[in-house]
Amino acid sequence: MKRLDGKVALFSGTARGQGRAAALRFAAEGALVVGGDLRHEGAVETQRLIAREGGTALTTGPVDVTDEDSVRTWAAEAADAADAFGGIDNVHANAGAVRFGPVDGQLCDDFASPLRAELKSVWLTAHAAWSHVIRSRGRVLTGGWTPVVGGSPTNGHIAKGGLTALTRHIAAEGAPYGIRPTASPRRDRQRLPRRSLAEDHPMRDIARHIPLSRVGARDDVVEAAVSLASDEAAHITGTHPVVDDACSTVLPGAAH
Repeated sequence: MKRLDGKVALFSGTARGQGRAAALRFAAEGALVVGGDLRHEGAVETQRLIAREGGTALTTGPVDVTDEDSVRTWAAEAADAADAFGGIDNVHANAGAVRFGPVDGQLCDDFASPLRAELKSVWLTAHAAWSHVIRSRGRVLTGGWTPVVGGSPTNGHIAKGGLTALTRHIAAEGAPYGIRPTASPRRDRQRLPRRSLAEDHPMRDIARHIPLSRVGARDDVVEAAVSLASDEAAHITGTHPVVDDACSTVLPGAAH
């Protein structure tokens, strides 16, 4: 039996990157994936890739996760499609976008944009799917980021810090209904040994201080997400699991 057999997963941000990788992996573990993305053609291509691998996926129309009407329509269409399979069991609020920059160099909208894309989008998705997840006593997964554990010199991660707090709030409010939210850190880098990084590669300095001497890959986070979405994590909620090769556990430069 596969780890997500019989589960229905509502996924935002399935057009590319982490969202596509996670959708493919969830489907491989037996879940019916109901995807959505503002980049509709990419989301449809993800559906095709899942079908090619023998999985099952559905894709509704384009969804803007920062727009309340768009999210409400998407969740309603997804719920209608999922009813034949027993309703929505997992909500994976993966879509988002960040803008990096110093405090004195960013425009106000550059600061506010990630709050809409990373924080408001998750609230809208959870809000629209709440009644469905209550019925299934399901799981809500949000897309975290490793630097929120210890901060970052760029303020693009501020929204992710807020997302961690929102995840904990949803966990407290959803506990009586059996809803179990967690934030899973997101890595968009491929696994790269330090020796393969060019001298001017932005990850080289970071890689020097990672205790396991590697930069995490998408698959590392995807596997953690699958475990959190499965019945294996029945008693895990409101947490921010860190998938960072022990990077956040040591002082800078202490490992090597």
